[in-house]
Amino acid sequence: MLTGTVVIIILVAAILIGAIVLIIVGMRDADREVDPLQQRLAEYAASGETVSLEQIELSQPLSERIILPFARKLGEFVTRFTPQNALQSTQRKLELAGNPKGLDPALLWALRFILAIALSGALLFVFSQSKIKWDWGRRMLIIGASVAAGFYMPEMYLSSVIQRRQKAIRRAMPDALDLLTICVEAGLGFDGAMAKVYEKWDNPLSLAFGRVIKEIQLGKLRREALRDMADRIGIPEMTSFVAAVIQSEQLGVSLAKVLRIQADQMRIKRRQLAEEEAHKAPIKMLLPMSLLIFPSICIVLMSPAFLRMMRSSLKGVLFGG
Repeated sequence: MLTGTVVIIILVAAILIGAIVLIIVGMRDADREVDPLQQRLAEYAASGETVSLEQIELSQPLSERIILPFARKLGEFVTRFTPQNALQSTQRKLELAGNPKGLDPALLWALRFILAIALSGALLFVFSQSKIKWDWGRRMLIIGASVAAGFYMPEMYLSSVIQRRQKAIRRAMPDALDLLTICVEAGLGFDGAMAKVYEKWDNPLSLAFGRVIKEIQLGKLRREALRDMADRIGIPEMTSFVAAVIQSEQLGVSLAKVLRIQADQMRIKRRQLAEEEAHKAPIKMLLPMSLLIFPSICIVLMSPAFLRMMRSSLKGVLFGG
């Protein structure tokens, strides 16, 4: 019984590792500006070799040729039966996450069903091959838990990406607003100041500013592009910053003064968030301390006393025999 349980634990751990690898492969960088097929064509043209289109396609990795197309087809089939509200919610979360790895709602839902089916199928195979005589109720409970874990694993990954992106934007906003203030005071326009931020840094905030610049160049109004940026980021600090910039533009207030005030407020907010994280640290340390550190300390401190009592005349009284 013990050996079979250990085998199941090892297999479940291997399945979870494989599921995480599948998520990483499925969420790979598919939103590159250059098509991989066109890139390979350019490489072969530069080298002077004459190859066929079939050879170029076969030279692509397996994920490009089989895994991603299959996942997208499955996602398109799944989205036909998915409520529109769920698809819109998924699209909203992807926008908040910055559209990681070119992921779309169809591919995300396909990954959720693939992981759920893979985990449940693997556990069914394990139960059919193992000698553990569990009743079907316990087996179905474990399989149901694995299906739920596989189905919600991409959603949890997406939520963690959203939190990391928003945290990175909060940390970068004071410095970015300082640079915007310096550029505006030096005589640049607000669009030129955003372009400087986009050129100098490579973080989620600078990429958001770069998208705003591109949208303005394509003909969108600045206030609409800024509002869309605030919606895609989804943090109150960015919403207040965009509202202040739009109001200064409409009312004719000095933009440099508004930016300086916003930078000071963002710096205070960042300091408050850092203090909040510092206050949370002792509570977060309780679990590893109680499970890992305190038992080790008790073993180190009490082992000599325990051995001494084992050798003393109180051995028979304390331990019997």
